[in-house]
Amino acid sequence: MQASERAELERRLGYAFRDIAWLDLAMTHSSHFGESREPGEPVSNERLELLGDAVVGLAVTDQLTRVFPQWSLGRLNRAKAHLVSAEMLASVARRLGLGQFLLLGAGEDRTGGREKPRLLADAYEAVVAAIYRDGGPEAAARFVLNTLWEPALESGLEALAELDPKSALQERLRQLQLDPGEYCLVSSSGPEHERTFRIEFRVGGKPVASAEGRSKKQAELQAARLALVAFEQSTAGKKQAPQ
Repeated sequence: MQASERAELERRLGYAFRDIAWLDLAMTHSSHFGESREPGEPVSNERLELLGDAVVGLAVTDQLTRVFPQWSLGRLNRAKAHLVSAEMLASVARRLGLGQFLLLGAGEDRTGGREKPRLLADAYEAVVAAIYRDGGPEAAARFVLNTLWEPALESGLEALAELDPKSALQERLRQLQLDPGEYCLVSSSGPEHERTFRIEFRVGGKPVASAEGRSKKQAELQAARLALVAFEQSTAGKKQAPQ
């Protein structure tokens, strides 16, 4: 990278490197050197990406457990999985404009490498690791907080960590030590363009709840909601029953 490009990238990152070589390495994809690599030159950002994956995971887990002490382990894991997903990290990389600064091989560049989600996610993790190496754990954690954590909170992280009805039902069935059950199509009616489906949720072959929807997925979600209510009412009734 040229000096002006490095300065612009540092401005976007909000971090000034003491050793700019870390930033250069973070932006170097394995396709860049190829067979023309000189002895002693960095191979790629792959090692930094490996370290960055761990640093991002630790920073996110630390924040989740601090900010949401009331959340269950399942909800914490769902939120973490969302935050550290390749899709999320790639979106952060796009927002920072990392793609335009990547050092790619000609072939990778021609095939749209600067916009590939996996490549962008790796670049973000490599940048996190580069900051970790250059400025230490606190600097890296602060970068993750500013670029990943805070934007995620603003976009509704709490809602994203909620279980969908079908997942919530499976978690409840595990708690009750019951088998996972199954969704069965009972009937479908109406013209092709306005079809209505009735789905029944069964556990051990016995019906628990049924619902209709304009699609099988919609009907399954509603059946899961009703099944959850049925299990909660059943459990509450057992607790209140006289001994």
